Amino acid sequence: MLFSRTPAVRSADQIAVMRRAGRVVAEMHAAIREAIAPGVTTGELDRIGREVLARNGATSNFLGYGHPPFPAVICASPNDMVVHGVPSDEVVLADGDIVSIDCGAVVDGWHGDAAFTAAVGEVPAEVQHLIEVTEASLAAGIAAMVEGNRIGDIGAAIEQVALKAGLGVVEGYTGHAIGQAMHEAPNIPNQGTPGTGARLRAGNVLAIEPMLVLGTPDTAILDDDWSVVTADGRWAAHAEHTIAITSEGPQILTLL
Repeated sequence: MLFSRTPAVRSADQIAVMRRAGRVVAEMHAAIREAIAPGVTTGELDRIGREVLARNGATSNFLGYGHPPFPAVICASPNDMVVHGVPSDEVVLADGDIVSIDCGAVVDGWHGDAAFTAAVGEVPAEVQHLIEVTEASLAAGIAAMVEGNRIGDIGAAIEQVALKAGLGVVEGYTGHAIGQAMHEAPNIPNQGTPGTGARLRAGNVLAIEPMLVLGTPDTAILDDDWSVVTADGRWAAHAEHTIAITSEGPQILTLL
């Protein structure tokens, strides 16, 4: 199982390059957050992401990824779309919407990857609660990323926060190890049993990414073969960081 495989151990120099990639991702997040507003299209947000990559001399690990090749440098997933939304000038954000932005960058062959969910204008209290709990579950997962813990401890921490808040945890989509490829083994589920899975070591670099929903965790994929939506139409939120495990504790690489 990918869950039980041991993540690679990175050197301090390799992690330093991944931090550079992570800072480009963080800059993409900051620029896109500032632009999110009613009337803005997700295609416009993708162009902002491209501009940030270009001025940093970085490349996209999203553009051209997979089959069919992903056509953008960000995933933009509004409302009931969980992940992998394809940006378009036909998707116009409206007041009261939410949108999840997932993006990455490659610097000198090393990857960064992170996501956030933002409100577009004013949103109902339960939707704001969804966003806040998703961020809190990410923080709990990061806090569990210490030497000697196991992968199952990360998923258990994420799941506990979500379930305590009355939210569903999407199944079948996970976090992952990251390095010279965006997605490396093992997968990092958002559910887990404490004390199970591979043991965490200093030098492991993982991208963890809770995806929480207001309704049931069942999903469907749209005809574009990318966009994942909730089966019941209830709204979803997504948050992610790339984190290095160190002897001093977890270090988030995708921050400015």
